[in-house]
Amino acid sequence: MPLEPATDAAHRLLVVIPVYDHEHAIAKVVAGVQQAAVPCLLVDDGSRASCALVLQQLSQQPQVGLLRLERNQGKGGAMLAGFAHAAALGYSHVLQIDADGQHDTADIPAFIAASQQQPDAVICGIPAYDQSVPKARLYGRYATHIWVWINTLSLHLRDSMCGFRVYPLAPLQQLVASERLGRRMDFDTEVLVRLYWRQVPVAHRLTRVTYPVDGVSHFDVWRDNLRISAMHARLFLGMLRRLPRLLRQRLSGRPG
Repeated sequence: MPLEPATDAAHRLLVVIPVYDHEHAIAKVVAGVQQAAVPCLLVDDGSRASCALVLQQLSQQPQVGLLRLERNQGKGGAMLAGFAHAAALGYSHVLQIDADGQHDTADIPAFIAASQQQPDAVICGIPAYDQSVPKARLYGRYATHIWVWINTLSLHLRDSMCGFRVYPLAPLQQLVASERLGRRMDFDTEVLVRLYWRQVPVAHRLTRVTYPVDGVSHFDVWRDNLRISAMHARLFLGMLRRLPRLLRQRLSGRPG
């Protein structure tokens, strides 16, 4: 059913879940969100008919909305559509969580509480992996960590790839209006670095991450690694243009 506009509370949070052919996992994720008693928006990123049907059924529940994109736009494109929808309904914050069941929905209240304490900050998840994590994925993340530390001249951003986070919508919408962001697997890292460049505070919370045996991954090793490499190159050039200001920020005592 359609989501109601946000109330007049100072901290108005909407959970946004980008979904692409995750019909076997999404019901459990939605149930976890409902345990936290917060509204959520399912963004159907051009899923196949079987997944679209599951999402339509889930959207009949109270406090569950559905936004369908006719053509697959990638995780970033789905999140950007979700942000715009949330802003139009008057929400002040968006909690992003993946649809594949990797993230622990029991941590949602802790993320919300952290955001209420620091409403101007991005609350970014730091994965605590169990034995299910593929070693290639685990070690491969460090290449991105190193590039992020270079491009921010800081060690402050501890993990830019975790898709479990809370965004304050006002600075995010300002960023989206002035910069073109990656639409696919490059989105999570790029948006966090660019918000950091704009001096949006970033706080961190540890959260358990598991890789289900029957989980569905849409990471394309060749295409997505190429996109991520291009994203790092763009950010490096952007860092060079901002180098004097970033150095001044470091000297002024900004976390890093």
